[in-house]
Parts: sequence; C-alpha cells; structure tokens
Amino acid sequence: MGVLSKLTGAVALTTMLASDVKAQAAGTCSGVTGRFEPKLGEGYTYSVLATGLTSPRHIVIDSEGNLLVAEAGTQSVTRLVLEDQEDIVCVASSNEVASGSTNHGIALSGDGKTLFTSNLASVTAYTYDATTGSVDAGTQIVKGMSFQGTHPTRAIATSQWSPDTILVARGSGANVDNTTVDQAAARSIIKTFSISEGLQAAHDYAEGGEVLAWGLRNIVGLTEDPVFGGIWSVENQMDDIHLNGVDIHTNNPAERLSYHGILNATDNPQKGRNFGYPSCVPAWDPSSITSLPNLSVGDLFHPDDVPDPSDIGACDDTTARATGRLHFPAHTAPLDVKFTADGTAAYIAFHGSWDRSPADGYRVMRVDFNAEDGQPVEAADSTTAQVPVLENGDVGDCPNNCFRPVGLAFDAKGRLFVSSDTSGEIYVIYGA
Repeated sequence: MGVLSKLTGAVALTTMLASDVKAQAAGTCSGVTGRFEPKLGEGYTYSVLATGLTSPRHIVIDSEGNLLVAEAGTQSVTRLVLEDQEDIVCVASSNEVASGSTNHGIALSGDGKTLFTSNLASVTAYTYDATTGSVDAGTQIVKGMSFQGTHPTRAIATSQWSPDTILVARGSGANVDNTTVDQAAARSIIKTFSISEGLQAAHDYAEGGEVLAWGLRNIVGLTEDPVFGGIWSVENQMDDIHLNGVDIHTNNPAERLSYHGILNATDNPQKGRNFGYPSCVPAWDPSSITSLPNLSVGDLFHPDDVPDPSDIGACDDTTARATGRLHFPAHTAPLDVKFTADGTAAYIAFHGSWDRSPADGYRVMRVDFNAEDGQPVEAADSTTAQVPVLENGDVGDCPNNCFRPVGLAFDAKGRLFVSSDTSGEIYVIYGA
C-alpha cells in the first residue's frame, strides 16, 4: 500500500511564538494529520510530511531529492517522491523499493547509485535508480551478524571521503555483555568494510573488515562530517547501574557522541580505540556518584557487576581508553546524528528513555561545531551543549503517546527530515 493511501488528516507548518509555547498551525499538506503538537526551538518551524508508516527508522535523501524510509514494521524501504507546496514540502507519490532486508539501517553510496540496507543478520547492496525508484535483486555484502540478544539493529553509513568504505556497527548482546572485553566477540564495535570486495564475496562480520572503534555498548547512529571528513557516532549506554551497592542509574551513565577520525587519513590516531564498555562507563551526574568525588562529566568509572578493567587499563587511563567528545543525559537514547552541509552543526535524534523516572529525551537537539577544526564548540564535560530544536510538549505522555525521533536526513535545501517510529510519522524541520 502506498504511503499516500495510508495518510489521514491535515498537516501543520508551525511558527515559533515562544520557546516554551506549542507551535501553531500555518499550512497543510492534503490528507495528512499530525498526532502531536511539538514545541520548537527559536528560529525553527516544522510540518508533518507523512503518517501511517510502520515503524520508520533511519532515512536518507536520494540524488533526485526523494526520501527513502526504512520501515522496521515491514522490513521494507519506501520511497516518498517529494514536491514543494508553497513554503512546505509534501508527498507527491510513493512506492516500495525493496523488501525483507532492513529493520533500521539505510544508506546510499556517494554517487547515489547503490542503496544499502541492514538487518539483524546482514548488509545488502542494491543497484538503485533514483529517477524510477527501482533496484536490482540485491547482493549481500556483509553477513554473520545474527545474535539473538538485546540489540538487533545494525547502524550503517557510507563515506564521501572514502567511497569504497561502508561502516557497520553491532551492539552488545545484553545490557552487560561480558564477552565484549575481547574484540573477537565482534559486538559493541564499529567495523569498516570494502564495498567492492563485498560485492564479489560477502564479508563475514567477525572475521573480516577493520575495527574502527570498540567498547561502545550500542551504536545506533553513524555519520561523516561533510567538511572535515570525521566519523562520529552516538551511543546508548548501560542501564540499571550500581556503584558500591548504591543505585545510581537514574542520572548515569551518560549517553555520548564520539569521534573516530578520518577514514582515508594516512594516520588516524582514533582508529581502533577502545571506549570502555563493558568495564567502564561515562558519568553524566557526578554529584550522585558520591563514592568517587573527583569525577567530571564524561569521566569513565567502573560500576558494579561488570568485568574488571585491568585487562586493558584503568578506567581513567586515556591512553588505553578513549572518552566521548560530548555527553548527554542518561537513558535519552540518541539514535541518529547528521551534520549541516557547512559542518557548523550536528543534529541528534533522542528516542527517549524507558529506564528512567521521570522520563527524558523524545526530542531533536542541535550541537554547534567550530568551523575551524570540525570539533564541537562545547567541552567534553559540558552539560549545556544541546540546543532545543523539536520537543514533545509533555514527556509525561511518553513513550506511548508522543513522537519518538529516530532517523535524520538533510535535503539539498537544508530541510531536516525526522522519522518517528512509534507514531509512524515523518516530520520536516525548517530553519536548520
């Protein structure tokens, strides 16, 4: 069934009246009704592009300006052909592009001619025609990722700076996955693979590729800075942690944004670094970790019931263990990150908490970057790096009655598309 036939109601382009006031309707796409009235950060407006999708996850814009959506509910890719209607964008038509190969991940090659999808077990490459939205039968290029554990998604990303490379992340098999103290477990890890070699014979995930980073509990979003070429990831950290028998999980550990260097650099000092999981986790609220009085935001520490860190090095040994470049509130669950074309800002989708009371997350936020070096403006121990963009009016209704951001994609006009899996919607943010 096409998306247009599933859409209902009327969509609103909104204008910001005040930072804490819900947006007001100012324009509509025929046949689309948004379920919620988000509040907006200063300078932003939004519209609802589509509803009725089945758990839309990551998204990408193709070379013709169409939106490709990975629908986890149907394991398919849906193509939304877009058209401008006055000052908003709407769906002109839709079609299914590929089926049975994705529960989350989607990416396009630099030339836009190859579509990649990922699921629990594998990564598939399709020859893709952006004009017609057609694909070939597809070729499996990475295999051997099945593991019936906690995290079934496999975030993927391609590179403009290293066009033959695809990045594939695989999360832990449990909240505390003790086997991942060893790289050979091939979980809680980001690996890179040659696309051309994979098209000849599929890479085995555990045995093939190169390790870009490990000790990362669950990477659900990966991206490349378009200006400096740096690779960045967003991570969902551990749940239900204790320290010296004290429950500190409400505000710890921090979620994090991590830097992994430039793929095609002759010497990338970030390559292959360990980020601590499962032995060491980053602090978000040091004040609640009273037994370690000298911690700062982002510092790694060793909670209860996890492996001893001494096999690699102490948690505070930064020569042995890398630390995040920015940190975010516990359990807010960042699921994607995307840069503006000029590289001066990255937008992050926070899916929202399940392991915290009161709930937190359920928003899109902006992080500002320096134009001079491609690094965040704020320091690693900042608690104010996030700038509000699109938020639920009342997170008390979450997670069952609110939008939950997942995937992000910019088009050539700088419009930011945002998927919400639980509500089956696609939002568009203007002014990003």
